[in-house]
Amino acid sequence: MNKATEVQKLKADESTAMRATGFNQSGEARELAVPDYINIVGVRKVYNPGPAEVEAVSSVSLRITSGDFVSIIGPSGCGKSSLLMMVAGLENPTEGTITISGRPVLKPSDKTGVMFQDSTLLPWKTALENVLFPIVIQRRMSALFNERAIQLLNAVGLGKFIDTRPAELSGGMKQRVAICRALIQDPSLLLMDEPFSALDAISRDDLGELLLNLWQKTHKTALFVTHSIREAVFLSDRVIVMAPRPSRIIADVKIPFGRPRNTAVQETAEYAKLCANLRAQIGSQHA
Repeated sequence: MNKATEVQKLKADESTAMRATGFNQSGEARELAVPDYINIVGVRKVYNPGPAEVEAVSSVSLRITSGDFVSIIGPSGCGKSSLLMMVAGLENPTEGTITISGRPVLKPSDKTGVMFQDSTLLPWKTALENVLFPIVIQRRMSALFNERAIQLLNAVGLGKFIDTRPAELSGGMKQRVAICRALIQDPSLLLMDEPFSALDAISRDDLGELLLNLWQKTHKTALFVTHSIREAVFLSDRVIVMAPRPSRIIADVKIPFGRPRNTAVQETAEYAKLCANLRAQIGSQHA
C-alpha cells in the first residue's frame, strides 16, 4: 500500500468512526436517528357503533422511542385507558394502526407487561404464586422463573411476604406484587393503567419512587396512564396531554429533568411551574 492510498484509508476509517459515534465531518456532535419502538398512526376507537355509539378516541398519532418513559394525562373519560388497552392488544382500533418494533399489534404479547388500576391478584394464591401465574398458565414454569419471582419480590420489599395471600396484604403491597407479576417475563414494554389510583397519598408516593428506581435500573419502554400531573412529571421523559372525549393529543411535553432522578426534584420551582402549565392546558380544554 503506497502512502497516498494509506492516507485515503485512514480518512475513510475516521469518517466511518465519526458517523458511528454521532459526529459529523467537522467533529461536531449530531443527533443520531433512533427508531420508533411504538408507532401509533391515526388510531380511532368507537364503542357500540351505530346510533348509540361512543367515540372514545377520535384520532391519535404518537411515536415512542425504545427505553422512554411516557405518561398520558387528561380528564376522566378522555380515552387514555382505551388507547393503552389498544397498545396492549386487549382492544382493537376501529381505525388506524399500532406497531411495536415494526410489527402490528393484533393480540397480547408476552413481551408486554400490563398493570391495571386493581392489582387483580388471585385471592387463593400466595404472593409468589400470583407473580408466577402468567408463567404457569403458559406452561413455562422452571426453577429460573421461580428464582426470578423471588428476586423481584425482594426488590420491591416483599421478601418476607412470599407465602402471604392477598387478604393479608395492604393495597400498596398488593400493587407491588402486581408490579412483579408484570415484570416476571422480563418484558421489553411495560403498560400501566393508573396502577396507584386507589392508594393513599403516602403509599402512592412510595410506589412511584419504587417504580422509578426499578425503571432506572432496567430502562424498559414504559407507557403510564395517570390522573396525577405531579406523578407524570416525576416519572416521565415525556408527558402526553389528551383532550376531553372524543380525545386527541393536544400537547407532547418533554420533561427537562435529568436521570437518575429522585424526589428532591419535586421541591424545585421548575417542577412546580411545569405542573402548573400542564394543569392549565387541561383546564383550557374544559373551558
